[in-house]
Amino acid sequence: MKIVIAPDSFKESLSALEAANAIEKGFKTIFPNAIYYKMPMADGGEGTVQSLVDATNGKIVERIVTGPLGEPVHAFFGLMGDGKTAVIEMAAASGLHLVPLENRNPLVTSTRGTGELIAAALDLGVKHLIIGIGGSATNDGGAGMVQALGGRLLDDRGNDIGPGGGALSKIMTIDVTGLDARLKDVQIDVACDVDNPLTGSRGASAIFGPQKGATPEMIDLLDKNLSHFADVAERSIGKPFRDIEGAGAAGGLGASLLAFLHADLKRGIEIVLHAVNFDEVVKDADLVITGEGRIDGQTVYGKTPIGVAKAAKKYGVPVIGLAGSVSKDSDAVHEYGIDALFSIVPGIVSLSDAFEHAAKYMERTSRNIAAAMKISQSFN
Repeated sequence: MKIVIAPDSFKESLSALEAANAIEKGFKTIFPNAIYYKMPMADGGEGTVQSLVDATNGKIVERIVTGPLGEPVHAFFGLMGDGKTAVIEMAAASGLHLVPLENRNPLVTSTRGTGELIAAALDLGVKHLIIGIGGSATNDGGAGMVQALGGRLLDDRGNDIGPGGGALSKIMTIDVTGLDARLKDVQIDVACDVDNPLTGSRGASAIFGPQKGATPEMIDLLDKNLSHFADVAERSIGKPFRDIEGAGAAGGLGASLLAFLHADLKRGIEIVLHAVNFDEVVKDADLVITGEGRIDGQTVYGKTPIGVAKAAKKYGVPVIGLAGSVSKDSDAVHEYGIDALFSIVPGIVSLSDAFEHAAKYMERTSRNIAAAMKISQSFN
């Protein structure tokens, strides 16, 4: 029997690999001779680097880069096992968690550090970049990233503009002749699960600005500045991009990735599944086990368990889902390929207990599922 174990992380308790290890341990109690394939998963958000490093026997690379407020921060990216693919979470360099609540101001926060991580990955000779762009502290349209990679955003005196979304109004010309030449030979896939355009009522500033510290007055200014940035950039590259789905992701970082780095924006789970060659592994499997911390009605909108289930169903492989919390509206997942769904929590427990003993609960639930499967086999 071939069993593929492909969970996402269980936030605040288990990494995706730790969850996979616990599931395997429980199943091996009942099926010690089965063949197990552990494939830690993610959907492009927090934990994607660790999951892909774990899934491919890669490594974490640490670098000091420019943080959102201009100060040095310790950041990281992943180098996958092939040595040619780097995985970057922009939040590691330009994330909201790096800015204290009282200092959050998208008029000044910059994506420069994200560009520095990309350059560091290029220094290692990678030919494929996977970039997750959730959790940003920024609203600069990716300007800081472009500058870090050699592009120049110039004011009316020919000087480089300063950092942050507040400086975008000063851009008169954009010069990308100095953009890192190595980017031309690199495939860039961006994990982006939002469809917001760059500007307007559904744009980066209006929808995501408040969580980054933007007041209503700031939102109007930031939106006007992003629109001005797009005007100049679209003239520079000769094609529109502001209304492309995902251009407004990460404070408009999606726009610059599209416009200047010629990236492809895709659903995060699709990128991850392709990166680990999931279809090849699952096509002759007997069972797939997936899961994440909470499974509810929203899980069907591009979350890891559904992506895994859809891939498995292409080959008729049954899928079991495990979660710490299973909501009342979770039945929706059955229409998307998850055949059976189980909570790993043994009754009413405190949240701290659930976090602390997550591995034990995962192992126990997995063992009982395997035992039930073995009993059912005896009737055949």
